[in-house]
Amino acid sequence: MLSNRIKYWLRKLAIGVVTLLMHPLHSQPDELKTIHNSDSPYPYWLYLPENFYSDSTANWPVIVFLHGRSLSGTDLNLVTKYGLISEIKKGRKIPAIIIAPQVKRSSSWNPDSVIKCLKTATTNYKVDTNRIAITGMSLGGYGTLHTAGKYPQIFSAAAAFCGGGNLNDGCNLSTIPVWIAHGKRDRAVPFRESLKMVKSIRKCNPNKLLFTVFKRYNHAAMARMYTKEELYQFLLLNSKNKDPFFPKFKKQRI
Repeated sequence: MLSNRIKYWLRKLAIGVVTLLMHPLHSQPDELKTIHNSDSPYPYWLYLPENFYSDSTANWPVIVFLHGRSLSGTDLNLVTKYGLISEIKKGRKIPAIIIAPQVKRSSSWNPDSVIKCLKTATTNYKVDTNRIAITGMSLGGYGTLHTAGKYPQIFSAAAAFCGGGNLNDGCNLSTIPVWIAHGKRDRAVPFRESLKMVKSIRKCNPNKLLFTVFKRYNHAAMARMYTKEELYQFLLLNSKNKDPFFPKFKKQRI
């Protein structure tokens, strides 16, 4: 005869097994893959977050990452050297669809092509159209401001590092949250390139702009922005038709 205590623990064990089957300890893994789609002007990395397929009711935010000149070419593995895909490969979990295209060597980012790539990549997915953000560094910083400046109605936030842009886009950019950052020791893209864009945006509306200056940063050091939690807060927490969100960011010396 089993004692009452043993029966008690057997019942507890059975309940625990059922609970485990209903709620597995491990969530559905995220997914990272390269896409060569003939309908897209750019090949790209595509990241789908944890539980993307299991949560059929969710509309997911999107982040577009535009790389700099040194990662241009025809080898998508170059795009993993820094930025969002690099962070994902290191283990960062980002609750958003990530699209990281690659532009050919000696080419610049074309806003129309970036938008077409975005739409091609997200056609078959449930997307939160109020939360589509874009970010880039160097050549990608120019591409970010060019694209968001031409299509501000699409984006909820834009973060451009050590880049520049078209001064005529200033008023369009002033309608969405924009984070511009640049190092004063940058010899590849002069600091004044970002400063000119900041002045152009501020003339129309200074209230949706964050400008971060790093006195000791050179060009390559700006890649560190993609390791900062504050950047992901900025890209994910901003949403259309809501007050802009800017994280408290502590500048660090190098």
